[in-house]
Amino acid sequence: MRYSEDHKAQTHQRIIAEAARLFRRDGVGATGLQPLMKTLGLTHGGFYAHFKSKDELVATALRQAAQDLDYVTAEIQNQPAPLPAFIASYLSDAHRDNPGAGCPLPTMSAELGQRGQASPITDEVVNNRLAMIESCLHGEDAARESVLILSALVGALLLSRSVSDAALSERVLSSVRELLIAHSSATLKASD
Repeated sequence: MRYSEDHKAQTHQRIIAEAARLFRRDGVGATGLQPLMKTLGLTHGGFYAHFKSKDELVATALRQAAQDLDYVTAEIQNQPAPLPAFIASYLSDAHRDNPGAGCPLPTMSAELGQRGQASPITDEVVNNRLAMIESCLHGEDAARESVLILSALVGALLLSRSVSDAALSERVLSSVRELLIAHSSATLKASD
């Protein structure tokens, strides 16, 4: 039975969306093609009608994962204090507890960096997040401040997900969240 081009495009998007979720939640290495396709009710062989390789899917899915969060960035940019709102959202219990729908940086940075497989997609996501943070800052150190803030955000989220003690996880999130908000507020006030 032949499917329409529309059906193929919809299936293609379903594969990308599920891969983006699983890569963020479980990591690229732990996400096999056969389980991915089975989750979608598709055959492993059908994968190759959509992608040349897993590497192609990884690049596409990670780019999609980053784009999935663009609406959050747009909403936050409309807040009276966008940077503190972004920090609070990023270092929230909801973000920690739902990595499959969150920022891909904690998972992909740790995994790809550890493997020595730096990715241009990671560069793209990091540069986009840095630009968003930097746009909220003022002064000659805004570029450096944005690197500090993004590094603290990603590191704190990664640490909070990696510990088994719920109180320690919350302590990591709340401490870094409060310190970054205080630091960014001071930076914003000092530059006004």
